[in-house]
Amino acid sequence: MRKSKARTNVIWSIVMTIICVIYMYPIFMVLMNSLKVESAISTSTAFQLPNSETFAGFDNYVKAFSDSSFLHAFWYTALFALVSVAFINVLAFTVAYFLTKGIKGSNLFRTVFFMPNLIGGIVLGYIWSMIFDGILVKYNTSVVLESKYGFWGLIILMCWQQVGYMMIIYIAGLQNVPGDLIEAAQIDGANPWQALVRIKLPMVMSSVTICLFLSLTNSFKLFDQNLSLTGGEPNHASEMLALNIYNTFYTRSGPQWKGIGQAKAVVFFLIVVVISLIQLHFTRSKEVQQ
Repeated sequence: MRKSKARTNVIWSIVMTIICVIYMYPIFMVLMNSLKVESAISTSTAFQLPNSETFAGFDNYVKAFSDSSFLHAFWYTALFALVSVAFINVLAFTVAYFLTKGIKGSNLFRTVFFMPNLIGGIVLGYIWSMIFDGILVKYNTSVVLESKYGFWGLIILMCWQQVGYMMIIYIAGLQNVPGDLIEAAQIDGANPWQALVRIKLPMVMSSVTICLFLSLTNSFKLFDQNLSLTGGEPNHASEMLALNIYNTFYTRSGPQWKGIGQAKAVVFFLIVVVISLIQLHFTRSKEVQQ
């Protein structure tokens, strides 16, 4: 019996190792390609084929950080993530709080708030582009003509799409708060605000951890909506990191930009991982064991 169980464990370990190798292979290839430079041979004035690759070390990373558009995209994305995470989670928790108060039609309201999450990012961008431009045309401007309108347009779009999804997670957390704790607090004279801050919020910190993680990573990885709403206009002023990497890899002429684009992708990956780990460590330390 023990030998059979040990043999099964060994087989599953081998299978999982193979799956992990396959899973990590694309990341490994991106990392390796970020250290190379392609040379090319011209076949026509409009098209080039890769000819050979040479090891470039960290030159691609130096060129990536020397690219002013990449640095601008980083700070623009960081500001966008900070603002959108705050708005999304405050709005989602507020909606969830009131929908758990037993109001009539709460199930219908949950469905309505969740529906935007089912629409694809490209479609959302075009929908909100028409809405914003329909308003801004009265002032002779557009979301692609002034970066401030593009920024707040992306914030509104992101909140509209994500609030309903985060709301569901917060509702699940609020419904798991033991009722006897609330009753005990009310008996001790706690008002609704004190019960919310002193009891409910600490008890739903696991939901806060999940929602902060999802909204933070989604904000940093935003691509579809950025592409369809502003396209990075005007003059790359509203270009976020994912779109900047895409433009570096696909729209800049010359095979050397392939390696630089993949170096940017590696930096982007590390930024998201580090920030996410810091956020998870901070919020998990505030969680209350039930």
